[in-house]
Amino acid sequence: MSITIRRARREDVAAIVAMLADDHLGRARERVEDPLPEPYFAAFDAISRDANITLVVAEEAGRVVGSLQLCILPGLSSQGASRALVEDVRVATDRRSRGIGEQLLQWAIAEARSRRCNLIELMTHQSRTDAQRFYERLGFARSHIGMVMRF
Repeated sequence: MSITIRRARREDVAAIVAMLADDHLGRARERVEDPLPEPYFAAFDAISRDANITLVVAEEAGRVVGSLQLCILPGLSSQGASRALVEDVRVATDRRSRGIGEQLLQWAIAEARSRRCNLIELMTHQSRTDAQRFYERLGFARSHIGMVMRF
């Protein structure tokens, strides 16, 4: 089947949140309810207004089957270069291993290049070993030690 990558719409939020919740880490932090809690829509609205953040979905036969968020981060480092940060890459469980994640990442790489970024980076949890192999297969290299502080 053909995959279309497009900007996410407000009506896609529930499908995106369901994919975010569909693993051992997401189940602990997401709330998949009907109706979906309002903070998800408030976050979507904020993302939609930010010219440096793009939330996209992969759509197949009218169904949202994947998603990622691309953030363009201007900076002073590297002679004032911008960098791209990929966040929250997800593919629906029943649609994995069909090239959808690769299409999403190739879209993000092309978009980062078109926005004149000098690098694209992402983080993945240390327990997501399959995802790490996938990213390395696409040309991403291990480079930094990630640190986090939750509030």
